[in-house]
Amino acid sequence: MRYELLGPIRVVDGNKTSSVSARKVEILLAALLIRSDRVVGTDQLMIEIWGENPPRRATAGLHVYISQLRKFLTRVTHGRSPILTTQKGYLLSLGSHELDVHIFRRMIQQGRNHHRAGQLVESYNAFQEALDLWRGPALGGLHDGPLMNSFAGWAEQARLACLEELVDAALLLGRHRQFIGFLYSLTTEYPLREAFRRQLMLALYRSGCQADALNVYQSLRTVLKDELGLEPCRMLKDLQRAILLGDPELEVCAAA
Repeated sequence: MRYELLGPIRVVDGNKTSSVSARKVEILLAALLIRSDRVVGTDQLMIEIWGENPPRRATAGLHVYISQLRKFLTRVTHGRSPILTTQKGYLLSLGSHELDVHIFRRMIQQGRNHHRAGQLVESYNAFQEALDLWRGPALGGLHDGPLMNSFAGWAEQARLACLEELVDAALLLGRHRQFIGFLYSLTTEYPLREAFRRQLMLALYRSGCQADALNVYQSLRTVLKDELGLEPCRMLKDLQRAILLGDPELEVCAAA
């Protein structure tokens, strides 16, 4: 069985998918899964559910939501509830079950290990498998409290970093033409993320589109100056110079 946070929160058991319909109980499940196998204090849980000004009977309300969540998890896991009560709060024990976030991290590490070993196809496949775990925004966009906000922010940055590493592996494999359209969409969605611009410039140059590659640089330079008063980073400046000079080191060094 697998708990999933990389998209709408749900529990998957084979072909059966279950989710919590009550919002506050869903928040409780998310908070306990984010800190799985660790105690989450009652004060922290109340802040996640109600914010900085919980109602007068928040402690009793939390007990009710814990009870409802225990019933839900007992039903979907076909066994004892994985939620443990401690003196300081509550803990959700994963036991033999999986959490998609842990799989995501594991696949990223495998991708990096393969990359260091020069196993580019295996690296690419591992990063793709990590990204395939995503079904939408982390937590399904449910992140009102500080714990969930922090997790959602980390998860999105980790996803973007994984995307960058996937494209880097693809470019080393000589798949530049395949990724031009994808990279144009990424630079449109994330106009200030310089890594995607660098990758697009390289993909275009290797595809014989030197002018288009230089236009990507000029477009970024305009956006950065207009919005932040900044210049592109040194890496991008060096890449622009190398493209202008036709540096042979920019050519792909591996074949798909």
